[in-house]
Amino acid sequence: MSADLFSPVNIGRLQLPNRIVMAPLTRNRAAAGDIPQPMHVTYYRQRATAGLIISEASPISPQGVGYPGTPGIYSEAQIAGWQAVTQAVHEAGGHIFQQLWHVGRISHPDLQPGGALPVAPSAIRPAGDAVTTTGMQPFVTPRALEPDEIQAIVAQYATAARNSLQAGFDGVEVHAANGYLIDQFLRDGSNQRTDDYGGSLENRSRLLREVLHAVCEAVGPERVGVRISPENSFNDMRDSQPQETFEYIAGLLNGFGLAYLHVVEGDMVAGEKGLDYGRIRASFKGIYMANCRYDLARAQQAIASGAADMVSFGTLYIANPDLVERFRQGAALNTPDPGTFYGGDEHGYTDYPFLGK
Repeated sequence: MSADLFSPVNIGRLQLPNRIVMAPLTRNRAAAGDIPQPMHVTYYRQRATAGLIISEASPISPQGVGYPGTPGIYSEAQIAGWQAVTQAVHEAGGHIFQQLWHVGRISHPDLQPGGALPVAPSAIRPAGDAVTTTGMQPFVTPRALEPDEIQAIVAQYATAARNSLQAGFDGVEVHAANGYLIDQFLRDGSNQRTDDYGGSLENRSRLLREVLHAVCEAVGPERVGVRISPENSFNDMRDSQPQETFEYIAGLLNGFGLAYLHVVEGDMVAGEKGLDYGRIRASFKGIYMANCRYDLARAQQAIASGAADMVSFGTLYIANPDLVERFRQGAALNTPDPGTFYGGDEHGYTDYPFLGK
């Protein structure tokens, strides 16, 4: 029997009941100290019928913060806040990974300890504006990381991964997508270093490799996923040869025994899909999770054809906590309210209706 969205799948040590994944979704609702609140517990519990939940991106350190109200995973209070979330998800029969995040240059001194400059592979200011506690402000020119600082960040990823398991998560996803720190190293539009972390594909991928070695050693590779976004221009990103770059990246990940590879298939800004993702999928021999504007029909086709093993959904999961059941019944979907996506209270967060309510 061919697989579909509703058939089980194994990732690492977990057998998931379906292949429908809740994508990581930044919602900017953490309390002071970037701590999850009781509303986070309700929000994630409501969506526990997903085969897998991937949490909103969680900064691994104060330096990794790039937006207000994003719950981190570097303090004891944050760990305790997340423990309530994971317990609720598990009690509802769900599984949840935590996405580990360092934003790199996509920050602002207003969000950095001591008003410091954000850090990056190279001192290249991205176009656009940062979201700060006092409103939108132009991005600043970041400071290029020194090699010893890079090693300290690698160690922070490993510590964050251990913190995630202490918080009760089933695993972690290393965020290497969407113009944040690891992605900044991977792509030549943001990485113009001349040392061992710049230039060749081998060098530009060094940070990702070192992070994965450290995280896999900390928690086991079967508990680790990676997210990439080969052509996403979000956060002023570009690469001169994205097909070559990310086929290489997908191939090198084979040596880690990861739980999955999560791929943003297209450009979230332009709404286009210009690369051959079949070649990227073929380069990675493990579980391949597809993302980017999938609906039920496209997702079913991707699973049936073997183009993907799992599919993650973002906006649809904001508005439909019971997305699995709505897909199963072919039921109508709730309409998301973009005005409540970022920040605020329970409105637009935990009050979307379930079927029959």
